[in-house]
Amino acid sequence: MATATPPTRPALRARYERKQQEVVATAARVFAERGYQATSMQDLTEATGLAAGGLYHYIGSKERLLFRICDELLEPLLEQARAIVAHDAPAADHLRELLRAWLAHIAAHRAHMLVFAQERHVIEREPQWRDVRRQRKAFEQILDDVLARGERDGTMAFADRGLTLLALLGMVNHTATWLKPRGRLSPAQIADGYCDLLLKAGAAA
Repeated sequence: MATATPPTRPALRARYERKQQEVVATAARVFAERGYQATSMQDLTEATGLAAGGLYHYIGSKERLLFRICDELLEPLLEQARAIVAHDAPAADHLRELLRAWLAHIAAHRAHMLVFAQERHVIEREPQWRDVRRQRKAFEQILDDVLARGERDGTMAFADRGLTLLALLGMVNHTATWLKPRGRLSPAQIADGYCDLLLKAGAAA
C-alpha cells in the first residue's frame, strides 16, 4: 500500500518528513514492546496521537511501517560506513571507527533493532525485502573488506575470516537486547571493547 505523496514545497516537505520519522520511531517502540502481530492500528493511532487518516497520510499500511523501520535502521548506517572507509586509514582504525558508528547507531535505534530481529519474518518474503537484503549485504561487505585488509597488512589474522565476520555481526547486533541508556559502559566503550577483543584474537591467531 503506497503512502500519500509528500508536499513539494521545501518547508512543508521538511515538516512532513520530520513527522514521518516521529511516527516511525513511535511505531518501532510499540512494535518492540508489544510485538507486530499484537499491535493494532488503533494502538498506533493512540501512540502517535494521529487519527487513522493521519497515520495513512504519513506512512500507509502497518506492513509499510515495518519496511520504514528497516530502512531507517540500515540506510544511515550504510552511509556512515561508506564515509568511514572512503578516507585513507589503517584497517584497524577503520574497524574501530566502524564499530563506534555501529554501536552509536544501535543505541539511537534500539527499538528499530529489536523489531528487525523479532519481526523480519513478516516481510522477508515481500519484494521490497530485496532492498533491505541489499543494504545488509553491502554493510557486511564493507566489514569483510576491512578484515581482509587487516589480514593483508598483518595487523589481523583469522583462522576463518567468514566465521569471524559472522561472530562479529552476531555479537554487535545482539547488543540491542541488553544495552541500557545509562549503563556501566557507553556505546563507544562497548565498541572499543569489541574491537580490542577482535584485534587481540587476531594477533594471537
